[in-house]
Amino acid sequence: MHDNWRDRVADIWSNAASMSDGDVVTAIDALVAERLSDDAEALFEAAGARDYAGLEAEAEPLYRRALEIGLDATRRPQAVIQLASTLRNLGHTAEPIALLEQQLHEHPDDEWTGPSAAFLALALTSRGDATQGVAVALMALADYLPLYQRSVRSYAAELLAD
Repeated sequence: MHDNWRDRVADIWSNAASMSDGDVVTAIDALVAERLSDDAEALFEAAGARDYAGLEAEAEPLYRRALEIGLDATRRPQAVIQLASTLRNLGHTAEPIALLEQQLHEHPDDEWTGPSAAFLALALTSRGDATQGVAVALMALADYLPLYQRSVRSYAAELLAD
């Protein structure tokens, strides 16, 4: 077992597929208990474990508290995406869309652009805006295409213009 808390958390996540959902929550909670109650990173991990286990209603307040306290530059975008996804799964659409649009504004061209766009596309589709969702997804996907980037961006823009 690793002495480093983050390494131990990573070990749980790397083995999560071979564990029951409840065991993942229990294992993460055991590590969370080692930290202070207002530790944003620990709250984020507790939220993620519940999200993983399909306990979105339990995850939501933990994500919110972690974001309120403050997460580092790596975990904050991830927490925003996960909170937005959780909210969408709970049947909300306006707030996840706003969160993800703000995230894309803050991260217009980095490692969080694609994931944010993917979850924004899902939220837009859940709201009933499938065409806009497809356009967002195509815009994000265009960056990864070896050819046809310009064409795909143009077609995505056409979808939004209709």
